[in-house]
Amino acid sequence: MPQPTSQTPLTQSSYQVRFEWGADGLARLAPADVVIVVDVLRFSSTMADAVAQAPIALERALAWSANGAQVAGAAARVAPVVLLGGIRNASATARAVMTLQERRGDRTSVSVVAAGERDADGRLRFAVEDQLGAGAVIAALSDLGIDHSSPEAAVSAESFRALRRGLRHLLIGSASGRELADGVASTERMLADGIRPATIEECAAADATETVPELQGGVFVPFA
Repeated sequence: MPQPTSQTPLTQSSYQVRFEWGADGLARLAPADVVIVVDVLRFSSTMADAVAQAPIALERALAWSANGAQVAGAAARVAPVVLLGGIRNASATARAVMTLQERRGDRTSVSVVAAGERDADGRLRFAVEDQLGAGAVIAALSDLGIDHSSPEAAVSAESFRALRRGLRHLLIGSASGRELADGVASTERMLADGIRPATIEECAAADATETVPELQGGVFVPFA
């Protein structure tokens, strides 16, 4: 599929905060100063805790994250800063963006990319947990005044605000949550690699951690 030019609406280039799905969606957006990858069950949530203990190489994460790590790798090829965000560290992620903007001394563009889920045929599907996770980050950005959001980003933020009281129930009842409850190979691979996967309850815990993973030189480290 031909990529849009910088003048097409699909790039969301007239907005500071943009929202899309997966690596293909990332490619549709105009280049941004910061890309925030959201893969709530389990990648973003698990990494927020794991990198607080030790750096984790992207190559290692790719072994147990079919979506989030791949999108992060794609983002690193087109953006100077790649962060992992979600429900669990939404406010901390927004503050990291504010810090970057203050360091740059200039308006900072942000692309929030929900990883989504892949079906058995490799097709990307909507994932309610990533919609909510992206919305949590975008809402937190808006609360800090980084609020020139595309309609796509604004809708994601308002869905989080409207539904935040039911996050745990929504994640548990979602298709992805039900898959995790039945047991999936990615969880087993994490455990075999010495990584404790975040539980669904932990993934749904808003602002439970201050750690924001940043991908630097192929390694996830805490943003500082």
